[in-house]
Amino acid sequence: MENTKKSVKVSINNKNSAPTPENKNIVYHTKDLNLWYGEDIALKGINLPIYENEVTAIIGPSGCGKSTYIKTLNRMVELIPIVKISGEILYRGRNIFDKTYQVEDLRTSVGMVFQKPNPFPKSIYDNIAYGPRIHGIRDKKILDEIVERSLRGAAIWDEVKDRLKENAYGLSGGQQQRLCIARCLAIEPDVILMDEPTSALDPISTLKVEELIQELKKEYSIIIVTHNMQQAARISDRTAFFLSGEVIEYADTNKMFSNPKDKRTEDYITGRFG
Repeated sequence: MENTKKSVKVSINNKNSAPTPENKNIVYHTKDLNLWYGEDIALKGINLPIYENEVTAIIGPSGCGKSTYIKTLNRMVELIPIVKISGEILYRGRNIFDKTYQVEDLRTSVGMVFQKPNPFPKSIYDNIAYGPRIHGIRDKKILDEIVERSLRGAAIWDEVKDRLKENAYGLSGGQQQRLCIARCLAIEPDVILMDEPTSALDPISTLKVEELIQELKKEYSIIIVTHNMQQAARISDRTAFFLSGEVIEYADTNKMFSNPKDKRTEDYITGRFG
């Protein structure tokens, strides 16, 4: 489960891409990505760099390709039989579609948190220990350390430390989502993908998850799909605006929200459509 974080410098030649910041490594670089569901094209010519230890928000109206894009980053989209893909996605400099790239290796490095909390029907402890056990860890002392470290990392340890043997379904929705984040952390990922992780949560739970995301970016690179403009503005370093399967604009979040370059971006973030 040990990650080797390589330094990858990539020159960007996409008019919609934010300039490469100094001393920032690129975790993912999408090049000319096209994706079809059968005959219907869902992603068109995506060129997008994702930077290390940042929160990158993906925004856009429903059906614009946001979730399809992040599910492509860990190849989950390939579970749909009618999907066809062209182009490249480089993760740490290596094309994830290369035939020698084992998808299990990719998903160990790239964790995912879904829209609705999806704890396993197991104890809180077993939810966290599940991934490490799959990777061959059986020593209880080591598992105990991983469980505590992961729950602390997800800012939920103090709430559940005396309930570890209880079923995870007994937690509140917000606690379940943080448990799912802890389960993701247990396999020591490099990148965390989040697909609308707070859309099913109340405002207080949403705030806790947002605060957690800000802490996690110190150690992880986070890509979050959100329909909430205020959330994107609050927590992300960079934002990509998707529309009809294309990247319309990609920029520093503060710059995009204060001075978007494309009128379609301005119309969307000001609520004129979407």
